[in-house]
Amino acid sequence: MEKIHSYHLFLEWTGNRGPGTSGYRDYGRDHTISIKGKAPILGSSDPAFRGNPALHNPEDLLLAAIASCHMLWYLSLCSEKGVIVLKYSDHPVGRMLEKKDGSGHFTEVTLHPQIEVAHEAMIADAERLHQDANQYCFVAASVNFPIHHQPVIKLYPGIL
Repeated sequence: MEKIHSYHLFLEWTGNRGPGTSGYRDYGRDHTISIKGKAPILGSSDPAFRGNPALHNPEDLLLAAIASCHMLWYLSLCSEKGVIVLKYSDHPVGRMLEKKDGSGHFTEVTLHPQIEVAHEAMIADAERLHQDANQYCFVAASVNFPIHHQPVIKLYPGIL
């Protein structure tokens, strides 16, 4: 049975410095993203586009959404398949093309998960499950650019 999920938030521009958008350099790009019951996300544009470098930008958040969605599906699939993951981190990289007219789009994302599993016999399945996670990830299925995976999977050095 298919289900429809609905997501809601409140976005408020907080960058009015007085004259509003009277000139391209006259306003800030800062904004607040509020979701009921959650901590607010303070955002801006990328510093390359006159944004505040101390705040999250939409490109950061898209990359974070892809990486975290992948991780959550991956962990779920590992759990189902008996692959015991004891440590997971990632350093994803997104590439965006900015065109001469100022428009642009992401061209690719590469995930670089660093994973530690409980037993050496789990490493092959742990590698394979990245492709499965990519197929299930809601965010990956919603973008029109490739998402690559370059995992490094090792045996967890601790004792179980």
